[in-house]
Amino acid sequence: MSIAPASERVTVVTVAHNSLAVLPGMLASLPPGAFCVIVDNASTDQDALAKLAEQHGAELIRNDDNRGFGTACNIGAARADTEFLLFLNPDARLEDGALEALVAAAETYPDAVAFNPAISEANGRPYFKRGSVLLPKSEKLPSGWPEADCEVPVLTGAAFFVRRAAFETVGGFDSAIFLYHEDDDLALRLRAQCGTLMFVRDARVMHDAGNSTIRSPQSAAFKAFHMGRSRVYATRKHHLPGAGRKALLSAVGQLISPLTLLSARKRAKQAAFLRGVWQALRHKATS
Repeated sequence: MSIAPASERVTVVTVAHNSLAVLPGMLASLPPGAFCVIVDNASTDQDALAKLAEQHGAELIRNDDNRGFGTACNIGAARADTEFLLFLNPDARLEDGALEALVAAAETYPDAVAFNPAISEANGRPYFKRGSVLLPKSEKLPSGWPEADCEVPVLTGAAFFVRRAAFETVGGFDSAIFLYHEDDDLALRLRAQCGTLMFVRDARVMHDAGNSTIRSPQSAAFKAFHMGRSRVYATRKHHLPGAGRKALLSAVGQLISPLTLLSARKRAKQAAFLRGVWQALRHKATS
């Protein structure tokens, strides 16, 4: 029996929110035959987005409100019947052969359930997730790409390749996390329940980090607020000692830093981070 091409064994899921500046490049980087689901979190550019999805043969799912990254990913994944899922940021682009290399790695390492490619930043520098606030410092890896395929303690959600069966086994992304740390949480649950996590050196992805949505002081504050909330929730979920206290001290320390005080944008961002931490702490105290 013939085996389907790699591109037909993978569903690519991407989450858009006013992402038209970068989404065309991501869609154009997908190999022929790759099926993509775009989950739109209440963008304002809906007509142009619909035309773009039609042009690339992608399925477009519209949410009436912004439901966050993880929830939107779950909505997109529910449309898949392929063996593998690739959660790919709209500001990322696959290099030639990346999808094929990820599928080949899944066959080479049958005990591994989720994978990260070698991700480059826009300036060409390697981006590699060395660790997580959800893990002890003893598990933190050296900076830069590993020299060869290897097991890793955590994965980044910018280009998260996973066996669909394993993703469904752990219940997908935690919908209680609106933004930030949802990829860490998913990776750790996959590692604990299903198998190992792998870095794949020959699969290359370019990631123009931070440009998946329009950049503004308002968007920075919005993201910082949810980072604060997620920091408290995720660290408590993974039973880290003193999680709430550490998040609060970090937020206050960043807000009163001289570098923050000299920048109106940084003040707004760090104040929002503190509000997010405080709201999460209050919610825990009253629930």
